[in-house]
Amino acid sequence: MTWQRGHQAGQRGHQTGASGPDGRPDSGPDTGSETGPDSGPESGPDTGRVRRREEGDLAACVTALAAAHVHSGYPHLWPEDPAGWLTPDGMTAAWVAELGGRVVGHAALCGNEVSRLYVAPGAHGHGLGARLLDAIDAEAALRGLRLVLEVQTANTAAVALYERRGWVRRGTERQWWGTGAAAEEVEVHRYDAPAPPPGAVVTPR
Repeated sequence: MTWQRGHQAGQRGHQTGASGPDGRPDSGPDTGSETGPDSGPESGPDTGRVRRREEGDLAACVTALAAAHVHSGYPHLWPEDPAGWLTPDGMTAAWVAELGGRVVGHAALCGNEVSRLYVAPGAHGHGLGARLLDAIDAEAALRGLRLVLEVQTANTAAVALYERRGWVRRGTERQWWGTGAAAEEVEVHRYDAPAPPPGAVVTPR
């Protein structure tokens, strides 16, 4: 992206899928196999669902974010106001993933940027991260947008998910996240979504 950075003090840009200092895969995009729509208890195991975020979801989103942060360090720097961090300036829309009736994941669209995408560790293996990305893809198609995102290079699971879906890496750079003595240098990949089909109208960045 030509990124808008610093929507939250101590956190740079609309980064997705950061990983902890030890380089473990984050609790961002869940790369588990896709299991299809939520079939309910009578027809099979609960595979979860993705829906638009509602005002009353924020507390549960913060709880899931805290689990992701403890498990694998996403977000890289814990925000002073987690609910505010989940609602960055310029947010167009947001979605949540549910499993067993609980909110376990989140994603947002900020202009044409994929943002705040994560799944709590206890809900991995259901393809919820991929389904959150599907929801953003569908919204972007309706708006005629070509999506962009950035991801920490250490997060090989998220990198694999995006590249498997045809995202095109257009650059790698080092960035400073945080301020003062707490600032850390991190390396991120920048990606463009797959090229639209011929004839599609895409809003320029």
